[in-house]
Amino acid sequence: MKQSAFTLIELMIAVAIIAFLATLSVPQFFSYQAKAKQAEVAIMLASLHTAMQAYYTEHGTYTNVLNGEHGIGWKPEGYKGGGAQEKFNYTYGFYFSGAQEGVHYFTGKLNTPAQQLSGAQADQHNFIIKAAGTLKNEKNDIWSINDEKNLRHEQDGLA
Repeated sequence: MKQSAFTLIELMIAVAIIAFLATLSVPQFFSYQAKAKQAEVAIMLASLHTAMQAYYTEHGTYTNVLNGEHGIGWKPEGYKGGGAQEKFNYTYGFYFSGAQEGVHYFTGKLNTPAQQLSGAQADQHNFIIKAAGTLKNEKNDIWSINDEKNLRHEQDGLA
């Protein structure tokens, strides 16, 4: 009676092929994952823009307070205090001396420092809100939206 089985060489070749295919696909996976995180930014910044416009309609001015007294009443859904526990990825809002987590900015699970939001500002007739995330290779991905709803990719973290 003849039995057939795989030889050690055949198994090693199969493992080598699988390893080769994995080395090709893993970088692509991380790239697609980063692009999905960038899609979140457009949605969140559009939401912030809408909230800012509603606040302006009611008060005749813009504010750099996102949540709390004299704020626009915006915070990411399910916000838990910032950092790795969050469901959103990027850090959103305004950064200036004295800015507070949960009031002026919200830190997502990428844990990007709020300092990356520098340049975001609001005055009586204009605003720029920023979003920042640290993507692959520790590069910062920075986006902004202004009062005219111009979404701008200021620094590409995927490049």
